[in-house]
Amino acid sequence: MKKILIVTSNANKVREFKEMLEPLGYEVVSLRDLHDDEDVPENGQTFAENAAIKAEHGAKKYHVPAVADDSGLCIDAFGGEPGIHSARYLGHDTPYTYKNQVILERLKGETNRGAEFHCAIAFACPGKPTEVFEGVMRGSIAEESRGENGFGYDPIFYIPEYGKNSAECTPDEKNAVSHRGKAVRMFLEYFKKNHYAEEQ
Repeated sequence: MKKILIVTSNANKVREFKEMLEPLGYEVVSLRDLHDDEDVPENGQTFAENAAIKAEHGAKKYHVPAVADDSGLCIDAFGGEPGIHSARYLGHDTPYTYKNQVILERLKGETNRGAEFHCAIAFACPGKPTEVFEGVMRGSIAEESRGENGFGYDPIFYIPEYGKNSAECTPDEKNAVSHRGKAVRMFLEYFKKNHYAEEQ
């Protein structure tokens, strides 16, 4: 089975990548599986830069193809914030239930509730140029938090295609339209087209 390193310790992201990649015959290994708790500095200015930094670090350290993503929520009324700081918004260890409540409070009375999730996935293979694939899911911030599926900002993100919040969607529904789902499909198309799978 072909091995791919997912450069993250986020259990939710690992689960989503496994749902997408394992059915295609890939063994997904995370930093947690490798007992690696090194904090890779995310000092890029864009989602793409941060994803590339992490993927290249993992590929160099473990000498295997590595995938890393950087994603976040960009709210129109906040000038695109929290953006690349989404995970650290209001403090890295602050529960998302609190973060979501703060966003809903800040948007009370705001008519412009447009927002979008961005995801950049970087693929770093030893000896080859790093490739980055980006996906966007456009929607809006709901009036209230709803749903038990997903994680992070999903409970407050309204998806117009389904008429419900992201956290109310099934994994299949979410993967079909999500920023990460779009970026992963672009990555997989490139991966297979360039025969990286056969090289493992």
